[in-house]
Amino acid sequence: MVDVVVIGAGVIGSSIALELARAGRKVVVLDRAPGAGQGSTSASSAVVRFNFSTAAGVAMAWEAQFGWRDWAGHLGHDVGDLARFRRCGLVMLDVDAAPRASWLPLFDEIGVPYEEWDAATLAERIPGIDTGRYWPPKRLDDDAFWEDAPSALGGVFTPDAGYVSDPALAAVNLAAAAAAEGAEFRFRGTVTAVEKSGGHVAAVRLADGTRIPCGVVVNAAGPWSGAVNRLAGVGADFTVGLRPMRQEVAHVPVPSGYRGPAVGDLDLGTYFRGEVGGDLLVGGTEPECDPLQWVDDPDAVDVHPTAAVFEAQVTRAARRLPDLAVPNRPRGVVGVYDVADDWTPIYDRTDLGGFYVAIGTSGNQFKNAPVVGQVLAELIERVENGADHDVSPVRFRAPRTGLEIDLGAFSRRRTKNTTSGTVMG
Repeated sequence: MVDVVVIGAGVIGSSIALELARAGRKVVVLDRAPGAGQGSTSASSAVVRFNFSTAAGVAMAWEAQFGWRDWAGHLGHDVGDLARFRRCGLVMLDVDAAPRASWLPLFDEIGVPYEEWDAATLAERIPGIDTGRYWPPKRLDDDAFWEDAPSALGGVFTPDAGYVSDPALAAVNLAAAAAAEGAEFRFRGTVTAVEKSGGHVAAVRLADGTRIPCGVVVNAAGPWSGAVNRLAGVGADFTVGLRPMRQEVAHVPVPSGYRGPAVGDLDLGTYFRGEVGGDLLVGGTEPECDPLQWVDDPDAVDVHPTAAVFEAQVTRAARRLPDLAVPNRPRGVVGVYDVADDWTPIYDRTDLGGFYVAIGTSGNQFKNAPVVGQVLAELIERVENGADHDVSPVRFRAPRTGLEIDLGAFSRRRTKNTTSGTVMG
């Protein structure tokens, strides 16, 4: 019998499979796509940053970046071409809704190095940037969007931040390493049932009739996670809801090439980072002035970028980088986030014995993939051996930093975390 079935072969599911296989478990990974990393992972901006609203969130991201920096060592196997971490740094611009004084203490607590920049330093470090303070973000058809800034802003720079050059390849790397440890990947298969016996997982069934007996199931199905939960009959005790959301990320050519740090700009409602080849990748931060694109069926999402979203995102970026041109034709990628109510993931057991979830990753957990697998492996080991995670949450000792992370912060039954209410977490 299979020990663990992991549903989803994105960067999160593949990481979980790697760590469970390393622990000696017999693992089967199921995914409806033709290969690893071809769902939400492939549309990720793959930014590696440490700006989160909770100590556990910052600690996870800080631990994970060491895995990205030593990617070959983290994988532990020769898997061919590797995704690469680009350490360009990131500056989080000041924003009235989340002053730096409210979250810098978390950097101090965790040990994240940073520099505080005033407007003059920001202008010096990113030549050509507009240091105006425009809060709150506005629609382009609002005359106030085009008004001069009443004051200037600075930001907080984290030199160890950056991005992963090819997010889909990162998932492929993890899957290959997991396979080298003995995990089996089965693609082009749709889960249609989760069988139970005596209040515990018993098997998973696929659309082609295949039945896989197992003792543990991990739901890492991204935007399809809600449907998988319903198959298992779990979720009634969740205090945090989940919904799929359509998102667009724009790709913009930059004639001179962008070589500055990544920029988180909640003041204007966007973020951007350089791309291999000198282009710019631009995404949104869900400002209140923009409608959120909730979807009922992830399979029905239009995967083509739209002119309206492209123009809004790139024009906002061009307000911050006045030399940036706004092309007439949209270019970029479309993906679907699995969004939790508080934009914080759920890494937890459920009230069905043996059924675990790594869901609600909200577009901001790609960066944490190296450590999420370790977290789920330890959580499963502890709970399957009798630990009551609901009463006394498991505390995970991060192997590279030595930080102790309270996994209760990612509980399905948590009091909703106070966050930015955006993909920034």
